[in-house]
Amino acid sequence: MALLPIVDVAASLGLDSSALELYGAYKAKVSLDLLAKVAARPPGRYVCVTSMSPTPAGEGKTTVAIGLAQALARLGSRSLVTLRQASLGPLFGVKGGASGGGRSQVLPTEDANLGLTGDIHAVEQAHNLLAAFVENHLYRGNRLQLDPRSITWRRAMDIEDRALRSIVTGLGGGENGVPRETGFDITAASEVMAVLSLSTSLADLRERLGRIAVGTAEDGHLVTAEELHCAGAMAALLRAALQPNLMQTSEGTPALVHGAAFANLSIGNSSVIADQMGVHLADYLITECGFGSDLGFEKFCDIKCRVSGLQPACAVVVVTTRALKHHSGRRASGPQQDWDERELLRLGAGNLAKHLDNVRRSGLPAVVALNRFAADSDYELSLARELAMEAGAFAAEIADPWGRGSEGTEALAEAVARACAEPASFRPLYDLSLPLAEKIEVVAREVYGAGGIALAPPARRSLAQLEDLGYDRLPVCVAKTHLSLSHDATLQGRPEGFIVPVSRVRLAAGAGFVVVECGDVRGMPGLPASPAGERIDLDSEGRVTGLQ
Repeated sequence: MALLPIVDVAASLGLDSSALELYGAYKAKVSLDLLAKVAARPPGRYVCVTSMSPTPAGEGKTTVAIGLAQALARLGSRSLVTLRQASLGPLFGVKGGASGGGRSQVLPTEDANLGLTGDIHAVEQAHNLLAAFVENHLYRGNRLQLDPRSITWRRAMDIEDRALRSIVTGLGGGENGVPRETGFDITAASEVMAVLSLSTSLADLRERLGRIAVGTAEDGHLVTAEELHCAGAMAALLRAALQPNLMQTSEGTPALVHGAAFANLSIGNSSVIADQMGVHLADYLITECGFGSDLGFEKFCDIKCRVSGLQPACAVVVVTTRALKHHSGRRASGPQQDWDERELLRLGAGNLAKHLDNVRRSGLPAVVALNRFAADSDYELSLARELAMEAGAFAAEIADPWGRGSEGTEALAEAVARACAEPASFRPLYDLSLPLAEKIEVVAREVYGAGGIALAPPARRSLAQLEDLGYDRLPVCVAKTHLSLSHDATLQGRPEGFIVPVSRVRLAAGAGFVVVECGDVRGMPGLPASPAGERIDLDSEGRVTGLQ
């Protein structure tokens, strides 16, 4: 289809051009003033899209979320989808584009994947500005007596580069600063990105930035961005980035694309502001959480919804036959007989069952979306649907958003509408009054299926310090692999009784949570042997190729 002018997309939500700041003809920033203007409208149904534990290639969750929004519009409802922005790291690394695909994607695809309106760049610059202020403070006499050994604030870059994980700065003599060990994390893991995603206003953004802690002073107090007189400049860099970006899907359905936090390292959800706007603009607001119910969905429930105050009506769990076979624990190679397929799918269904259980623990009905891939047989999909219903799904429908867009996702949309009509009793997983260690244990036991946690001595000391400083009522944000329900990517299926090793705990005071690192977690990924960026190019007419 031909792209609609973005002002026409906005009009479908009842918005005129005064609510927009145009970035060309097909994308726009939405004014923050809209929040107050739409608050009086009754909220629509709020639907979260998550998945079973994915394979490294992903299971098409973004494509399903977009296809679902399109299908609800096809059925006559006003619908809207909120998505995270694409990070350049995965784009040029393993996964390639992150804006859906086929007949269910965000358009223009090149804009959606290659920087959009510059929000991620603004986050990166604000993050690194604070890093520069820290170094300058040490160089200029260290008035706050910041202990260089305690500094936790690293640098950020939106490209995967393993050589920057651990570096030494300040070499070459006194004029070059104070030598110390530090490193880079990918921008999507930055606390500033989480702050942007969770802020509810410019005033909230400014206050959160001021709370960011960079290290500890010799007297034991946490040194903040406010004390370094940097928070105001950071807020100035982010003032436009806080406005959600309005785009459109392949069928002209509105999409708010905002926030880019990874789910394995951070909160893994689109912005609170986009959802607070969107729920009052549509009959159905579809939002996507990163990775499976053990990561993005758990953080959606325990962090994002606490901040937004929004109550979801149901959750969609994306499933593929590929992921079911992967989580059978047996590698399928070559042609398989029917009984082999049954065995692989049934063995992998344990992983799906645990994700459905996690959704039900939140008080929501779980609708399974069986995302059809080209190689899937009708037999495999039928069996997978049967297994999903046996595992306790409210409904399970085969969807083909890639190949058929809204038409191929109608049955799923009808199931979601039925689920949303059911009474829901959404609840976070744990109470904030619990001690931090108990919150970690609840997540490990109830969401992952672990037998318990093992706190490394540094993690135990950090927890004690945070509780002494009064941060014990914050939620926890666990950083772990997305390829398993556990902390170990090699534990496929539905592992049980394992012990989750907690290696490090650190405060994200601005974001308002405590980061808990489990297993082998790296804040800066590395490029694969054959990066997706090798296939991205310009054709003779200047058009971008190779994004999908």
